Amino acid sequence: MKNLILIRHAKSSWDAPLIDKDRPLSKRGIDDAHIVAAHIEQYLPKSYIVWSSTAQRAKNTAYIFAENLSIPVDTIIFRDDLYTFDENMLEEVIKKCDNQFDNLILFGHNDAITNFVNIFGNRILDNVPTSGFVSLSFGQDDWRAIEKGITQKVLFPRELKKHDPPLTGKQVH
Repeated sequence: MKNLILIRHAKSSWDAPLIDKDRPLSKRGIDDAHIVAAHIEQYLPKSYIVWSSTAQRAKNTAYIFAENLSIPVDTIIFRDDLYTFDENMLEEVIKKCDNQFDNLILFGHNDAITNFVNIFGNRILDNVPTSGFVSLSFGQDDWRAIEKGITQKVLFPRELKKHDPPLTGKQVH
């Protein structure tokens, strides 16, 4: 059995005139990434490999999740081929994962993530938003052979924000 966790990079900033790959996270993006990262530990397998796009916003998102989940940053594998918006290219990269790893966490981009999830999962999602978390499981033991799987868990920042009231400077006891 293979398990894949796809996390779309957090919301990026358009404030500076940078090329797309160099755009940093916005304040909201940083906050949303921390919110989602704080809620996913129970949905993670015991062991996994972590891959991230080399785009600055994906790398920064991976760092935030690593910090929240105590993942050693030096174990994250940054891959240029994950800087893609195409689900077919994303599929190609995922299917190259070494079979010694049953669990892969991947930080990437839309439209690739939403389209991949809709092709390979059993639940249609209109859009995986920034900082969105989707866990898929596959019955196959070979990454190259993965086909339609099961969408195990979906966590989006907007749903988590409904349940976690924002922190204010004044706490009432």
